[in-house]
Amino acid sequence: MKPLLNTLLKAVVPVAIGVAVTVLLFRNEIGTAGFDDFSFTPRALVGCLLAVLFMCGRDFGLTWRFHTIAWPQLSWKRSLRVDLMCAFTSAITPSAVGGSAFAIFYLNREGVSLGRASTLTLTTLFLDELFFVVFCPIILLVVPFGELFGSNGHDAVFMDTVQVLFWLVYAGIVVWTTILYLGIIHKPQMVSRLIRRLFCLRWLRRWRRGAFETTHNMEKASAELRNFSRRWWLNVFGATVVSWFSRYLIVNALFWGFAPESSGLLVFCRQFVVWVILMISPTPGGSGVSEWLFTEYYGDLMGAGGLALTIAIAWRIVSYYVYLIAGSLLLPTYFGRRRCGRAAA
Repeated sequence: MKPLLNTLLKAVVPVAIGVAVTVLLFRNEIGTAGFDDFSFTPRALVGCLLAVLFMCGRDFGLTWRFHTIAWPQLSWKRSLRVDLMCAFTSAITPSAVGGSAFAIFYLNREGVSLGRASTLTLTTLFLDELFFVVFCPIILLVVPFGELFGSNGHDAVFMDTVQVLFWLVYAGIVVWTTILYLGIIHKPQMVSRLIRRLFCLRWLRRWRRGAFETTHNMEKASAELRNFSRRWWLNVFGATVVSWFSRYLIVNALFWGFAPESSGLLVFCRQFVVWVILMISPTPGGSGVSEWLFTEYYGDLMGAGGLALTIAIAWRIVSYYVYLIAGSLLLPTYFGRRRCGRAAA
């Protein structure tokens, strides 16, 4: 009961942060008469419904991926449950931590052994990072650099900051993806030895136990993943692409409904930048940071500043608060029932 109450209390924190920032932004827009041109039209309603549909697409992609990588232990229903609980954990932890780190626990709760759960979690983490590595060059090819990071309609200092943060985080993603690739696919023993030696250094010894456990999981993951075919990899990466594209298309649907004059391609590609930057958000689930960043970054695509805030709020409701509610509803039964199947360590 105590862990359950603690988790529910943590869910209150991101909500409070998000509401506080939204109220501050709202007050600012009222002061500049930013909502004068806003109207909720039938087209806007259809856009909201499409956003909900793409939200379901996001969950379908991740459920499909969990079902594929953990087959035959996870049914579609149990895979969806793992997906929703991971999304809930992401919503109540800082974005730098994310929900993927807790997938080991949820998979084990569903009957997957701890060893295999560690393997599967590293695999999903690698696939998500690989998505960003692969699609960044494509994004830069299809959209002019100046439209992604130009200061037209923006504060130049703000856009320069966005650009610097994006490239710093992307560089970190590339390095981390390379380590994961070498560690779980290509050269697991080499990476394991390197990490073990590194964490034997005096100033890193306090994290040595966790590092050694990670290298052990990498070696186990490598042994299992080498048995999978190229078709299997295309399948799980395809599911990853479906989930991320659906996440981006939520915003496209809202812009189609509220600001149809905006460039759909630019709206889509800017989501790539937004999600990369949100990876280092210090707040739970990016609360506060998400609303502010979205309003500022997309503001030049709409005539009224209040419209950007309206779309930002709708975006957060569909892509964030829904998972807070779903996770809170699942939590009591999730911790109250016994493990599914056998989950040996």
